[in-house]
Amino acid sequence: MDNEYFKIFDEHRNQIGVASRSDVHKFGYWHETFHCWFVTKRNGKNYIYLQLRSASKEDYPDLLDITVAGHLTSDETVQDGVREIKEEVGIVVSYNDLVQLGIMKYSVTIEKFIDRELAHVFLYNSSHHLNDFIVQADEVSGMVIVEFKEFCELWLGERDTIDVNGFQIDKEGNRGLYAENVGRDKFVPHHISFYKEVIEKISMVI
Repeated sequence: MDNEYFKIFDEHRNQIGVASRSDVHKFGYWHETFHCWFVTKRNGKNYIYLQLRSASKEDYPDLLDITVAGHLTSDETVQDGVREIKEEVGIVVSYNDLVQLGIMKYSVTIEKFIDRELAHVFLYNSSHHLNDFIVQADEVSGMVIVEFKEFCELWLGERDTIDVNGFQIDKEGNRGLYAENVGRDKFVPHHISFYKEVIEKISMVI
């Protein structure tokens, strides 16, 4: 993966060149990513799907994150980002089935890892069940679902924990139940402002 190359941008979203994955995160170049949040409705309630990142991931292992997210390489368009959905969670989705939520700037620095993303964010209204997800083990170790209202309350500071339910793949490749009561520390440390913006955008279209 280190030999992947990404388009890099200045803070005004003007492309200034191309750089390797390692240099992008070493020097903190702005680069493009693809984010897709899956939501569904059951018994009149909205739910959101979250991925459990693999324990072998170099960054943010074993934490809950966006349903699907990945980098756009230097030769890809935003529309090409749908490949991430098939690769990470085994669901085939057409770009035309996605709801555009806009571009979000996201920046975080952890020691020598600098991540500055121009994230193309989408919503997918899914009718899939958890059993339909086939995860890419080196990227994703499981999937969970949580009531969207509770997810909102967690990030708006109205509650400290939420219940998440789904599955996790063990080291032998077996799928087991995953049911936990988790706080914000179990999530990838995106800024709270990021989660609030996501919540606002999703709430406007579901």
